[in-house]
Amino acid sequence: MYTKAYSAMTRIRVVVLLAALLLAPLFDVQAQSDDVFTPYHIAKMRLVGATAVSPDGSKIAYTLSVPRDPYEENGPAWTELHIVDTATGDDQPYITGKNSVSQISWTPDGQSISFLSRRSGDNTTSLYVIPVNGGEARKAASFRTSILAYDWHPDGERLVFIAEEPKDKRSDLPYKPEIYEEETPQRRVWVTTAFSDVEPRMLNVEGSAYNARWNPVSDQIAIAVAPSPYIDDYYMYQRVKVVDAGTGAVVSEIENPGKLGKFAWSPDGSKLALISGADINDPAAGRLMVVPASGGKPTELLPGYEGDVEDFEWLDASTLRYTTVRGVETYFEQIGADGSGRTQLLDPGDASLLAFSMSRDGRVVSFTADSPSHPNEAFSWNPGQNGLKRLTDSNPWLSGLRLARQEVVKFKAKDGLELEGILIHPLERRGSERVPLILVVHGGPESHYKNGWLTGYSSFGQLAAARGFAVFYPNYRGSTGRGVAFSKLSQGDPAGLEFDDLVDAVDHLIEIGLVDRDKVGVTGGSYGGYATAWLSTRYSDRFAAGVMFVGISNKISKVGTTDIPNEEFLVHARKRPWENWQFFLERSPIYYAENARTPFLILYGKEDPRVNPGQSHELYRHLKLHGKAPVRLVLYPGEGHGNRNSTARFDYTLRSLRWMEHYLKGPGGEKPPVEIDYGQPFEVAGAN
Repeated sequence: MYTKAYSAMTRIRVVVLLAALLLAPLFDVQAQSDDVFTPYHIAKMRLVGATAVSPDGSKIAYTLSVPRDPYEENGPAWTELHIVDTATGDDQPYITGKNSVSQISWTPDGQSISFLSRRSGDNTTSLYVIPVNGGEARKAASFRTSILAYDWHPDGERLVFIAEEPKDKRSDLPYKPEIYEEETPQRRVWVTTAFSDVEPRMLNVEGSAYNARWNPVSDQIAIAVAPSPYIDDYYMYQRVKVVDAGTGAVVSEIENPGKLGKFAWSPDGSKLALISGADINDPAAGRLMVVPASGGKPTELLPGYEGDVEDFEWLDASTLRYTTVRGVETYFEQIGADGSGRTQLLDPGDASLLAFSMSRDGRVVSFTADSPSHPNEAFSWNPGQNGLKRLTDSNPWLSGLRLARQEVVKFKAKDGLELEGILIHPLERRGSERVPLILVVHGGPESHYKNGWLTGYSSFGQLAAARGFAVFYPNYRGSTGRGVAFSKLSQGDPAGLEFDDLVDAVDHLIEIGLVDRDKVGVTGGSYGGYATAWLSTRYSDRFAAGVMFVGISNKISKVGTTDIPNEEFLVHARKRPWENWQFFLERSPIYYAENARTPFLILYGKEDPRVNPGQSHELYRHLKLHGKAPVRLVLYPGEGHGNRNSTARFDYTLRSLRWMEHYLKGPGGEKPPVEIDYGQPFEVAGAN
């Protein structure tokens, strides 16, 4: 049992060491050799976002996320636009500097790239077009509110876009109260002509729209619509309606049975393909389906498939290509629109596929992918090519670092269920010595870890491995990536067998001789934060440190304060609190706060709408009142359900890592100082 934190001997030790700690922090941002991963490497890491292949396959456009320097400016990363020539490999930057672009797309003639951006002088996000052969970006469309999504008509002149309905001014008074939820603006569908001063025309489609796609051979538009603009309806009740672009009349409706992902027209306009949940209780959209454009119930192409489809494109009117995840590996496959002829096009390899784009003839495919040795980069592939061709090297300094070994680990839960996760070994280990472990729990729980790059501002990965930790990322029951049945295993049993799986994972790593049982920490965000709080209270004797990020502590008040109560009911709890108040209370970490001996760090964004900040306050107060373990609460003003801004992310990395080091490798006992040693900025080759 872990009682080190408040033992008498430790108290004496703390008194001796505290002064030294105040003057010299447990770790320094740069206090390691030059060839290992540090917090500043995370802060400077660049990531490829979307890729888009030109219609003729000659060029690939991609976005590049460039973080701001946390020492100079607290803001979200800038997003650049680059284009690679597929024949020569020449990479040209098109939009760089203090700009951000999103939703890149080729114009139908293949001569320009369109993108959304709010540039100098813009009051809202507008649609821009930049010619590939030279010239400045021109504004193709703007509106009184920001354009949120768009699609080109095949004629290259007309556009459909999504934007919030402009609000009427309500009062001339100097003070305006906020009306919760009722004032959330509807997202409407608008049709316009590019580079025109003509006022966009709204299509009067009932509900709140999120995406729209032109039929490639007619003036019909497929629109994803939810009953309201509330995030709960967006998650659970988006359905596709086909409307006439001229009149706005609904021509047909698609009865997708659950959550809606991507959808797209077949090249001949006769069918729609979509990624959907199997039913209303399916936690994720992962089933590939096809339906006639005339409407009705879609047909699932891979019934009973024990994996999840993540992206797709039409190759021709009767064939689709798609990326899918099975377990921790990703695949690229092809299938007929009738479900026949399934073919694997790429073997799982060194890259973990994220999303893809295709030329009009399907001869050139671009991917965003990562791997255990690098974060997101752009890749290309064509039929007959052996494996992927890497196009970008966004972080060349990575080649100069020693990275720890990463492997897939399979283990069994106590009830015999086979599970797996990703283990990053400590970079250095003396013989067969046992090492401290950080267990990193994903959120959702409708999510999963792939065997790719696992290091980020809130995910220790190579950073902790460089400091002698083992880091384990388990895909516990309820995770996606293994089919519908597996993803439903945790429903109706929050914090039950799903979190027992996490203890079983730790036991497995102890049994194989890797991990020191008394030096295990746990961390996670959102539902992973719920797991962290649960393991640090209910199973406090097993965990020597916990770091919770935007996590759940009270299952009763969570339902009453979240913006997704119906999603919580339909795909998680499967019951309402008033059906069994005691059950919800006993599945809440606050219920076990009296048992907590685990030093606990709580971090959250003050503007989080998903997991109300009150969840963090409640657990902090209960732990503080019981006073049996150190606890600290850190607030990030301006942040929501996860940190977006550079300095807030950097602080999170340093603060959470120090907590783990202090209690798993350091003196333990009293909390480390409130102040953080941010070190001094240093140059990372190729990152400036």
